[in-house]
Order: sequence, then structure tokens, then C-alpha cells
Amino acid sequence: MSTVDVRRKVSDVTGQELVGALILLGIVVLFFDLVRQVVVGELSADRLRSYLWSGIVDSLYIGLAAIGLSMTYSILRFANFSHGDLITTGAFSGWTVAYVVGGAGVAEFSSRILLRADGRAPPGALGMDVLANPLAIVLGLITSAVVTIAVALAIDRLIYRRLRDEGGIPLLIASVGVALALRYLIALFYTTDSRGVVGSAPEWEPPLLPVEAIDLHEATLVLSAVALMLGVHLLLQYTKLGKSMRAMSDNKDLALITGIPTERVIFATWVIGAGLAGVAGYLIVLDRGTIMINLGWFLLLLIFAAVILGGIGSIYGALAGSLVIGITINLSLVWIPADMNEIAAFLLMILVLIFRPDGLFSGVETA
Repeated sequence: MSTVDVRRKVSDVTGQELVGALILLGIVVLFFDLVRQVVVGELSADRLRSYLWSGIVDSLYIGLAAIGLSMTYSILRFANFSHGDLITTGAFSGWTVAYVVGGAGVAEFSSRILLRADGRAPPGALGMDVLANPLAIVLGLITSAVVTIAVALAIDRLIYRRLRDEGGIPLLIASVGVALALRYLIALFYTTDSRGVVGSAPEWEPPLLPVEAIDLHEATLVLSAVALMLGVHLLLQYTKLGKSMRAMSDNKDLALITGIPTERVIFATWVIGAGLAGVAGYLIVLDRGTIMINLGWFLLLLIFAAVILGGIGSIYGALAGSLVIGITINLSLVWIPADMNEIAAFLLMILVLIFRPDGLFSGVETA
């Protein structure tokens, strides 16, 4: 290759590609450093396994919420910025019911209905864990889905339906307003204070098996999330509704011509997406132990990153993106503090967008 050809190729490299190359080089260097730390013993195998497992757990609740966001975009063609606050709605409504049911006869009703906003009704005294109060925990889980679905359907009927023919930008702006309204309505009732609402997680040691004690709150999150994801997969692939949703995702106008009931599909989209978001919010609190009004808002960027990383419109891409994001933010703790680890996820998203703008699944829409 001549010197002129080399210069031409170098000159064709854009600044965007140069940034991507630098990020890629940094990832390669960190990968070899990770291998080095494991080999020389600076990073123990147990600690590495703990990071990977935490990444998988985080990816499950991110993935539950990402499914709903991806479905909303795929069917309705707008980025729903109120999705994070639907997560918060599910968390507060679900744990309110858990407190009202589980704390009956133990604490005052006013403290339970306000999720101990007055500082009383501590979770330990009420037995807020899956072993001490399984009925309250299950009822709270169901309520988180039902209330979030009801709120999402009401918002769609009152706001989004009127703007549906105006395009994605008016809907996006409206969703930002809805997000703020939801958040401050919750704050008006529950206050802005962050507080613990879940008791210490009980552990279970499997008999005759050489494994560590299992955190039952974490196990509940994993089993619930996997079951719901499997249910969504079966619905999309093997039911008439699922096929209608995939058809409408591919071409809304053609779906109308072929007689697919589009309003029914939109209704189902809100039910599934909002229900999963509400459950995700409830399970996040079960795992973390604390609740706050900014819970969903802080997660929204990670959820968007997962959806974009996997390919907007692809549910399976959103799940793959969630797994990558979850593992990345946890493995990055090897090098950076916990309050900065989300930077790693966004740098990875930038890298993928530079070289694969349509995401890992190349924009394949699987609503």
C-alpha cells in the first residue's frame, strides 16, 4: 500500500470513529488488567464471582423495565420518559399494601399507609421480609403491577391518545411532563425522604449442597423476573395477541389494513409494559431495602442505555443490553468507585452506537 493510500485512509477516519477506537482500546486494556489481577491474586475469584452475580441480578430488574420501554417505542413510536416514574409508582403502591397488610395490629394505620414517612413502623418490627410476611409481600407484588397498569392506562386515555397522531416529539415532551407530575404527586403524599422499608433479608442454606447461603430476597427477585420474561417470550411467540403486536411493530398501516385491532394491541402494550415496570420497582426495593421518589428516575438512563444498546424496538435486544449494562457497571467497581460506575455503562453504549448505530440486534423489531 502506497503512502498516499495510507494518508487517504487516515484522513477518512472521523473524529467519532477516533473516539470509538480510544474507548475500545481502553476496554481491551482493562480486560487484560482484569486477567492480570485474577492471575496474580489482586482480585480473588470469589470477589469476581460476586461482581458477576450482582451484574446478573441488576440486569434482571433493568431488563424487566427495559421490555416495557422497548414495547412502548416499538408500538407507539415514542420514547416514554415517564417510564421511570411508573417504576416508582409500582414501588410505592406495592409496598404501601405490603405495609398495610403485614403491619395490621402492630403499627398505627397512618404510619403504615404513609410507608413510615413519620419515622414510625420500622420494617423489622413489622417483619417485612419474605419469610416473616409472605402474604403481605405477594399481595404487594400483585398490587404494584395492578396500580401501575391502571395509572398508565389513565395517562394514555387522558393525554397520550390525544397526541398519538401528532408524532413522537409532542408525545416525548408530554411524557416528561407526566414524569414530573407523577413524581411530585408521590412526594406530596409520601414526602421526599428516602427510607428503609424492608427487613433484613433471610438466608437459606440448601442441605447437602456445597453452596453459600442464599439471600431469599435476591432469590425472589431472580425467580420473579425470569418467570415474567419467559411469560413475555411465550406471549409474543405463541399467541395471537403476540403475533398482532409483532405485526403492528413492523408496519402499523399494514396491520390496520389486515384487520388487526390496533387499539387492543396498544391497550395490551400498556398493560404489559406498565405491569413489568411496576413489578420491577417493587422488586428493586425488595432487593435494596430502601425506597425514594427518585428511584425510577435514577434508573431511567440505565434503562434507556440498555434499550439503545440492544437496538431500539427489539425486546430481546433490550434484554441483551440489560445483561451487558448490569455486568459492566458491577465489573467496573474493580477500578472506579460505586458512585461513578454508571460511567462505564454509558461509555460502552457510546462505543456500540459509533460502530453499530442500530444496536447489537441491528434494530430488529420484536415487539
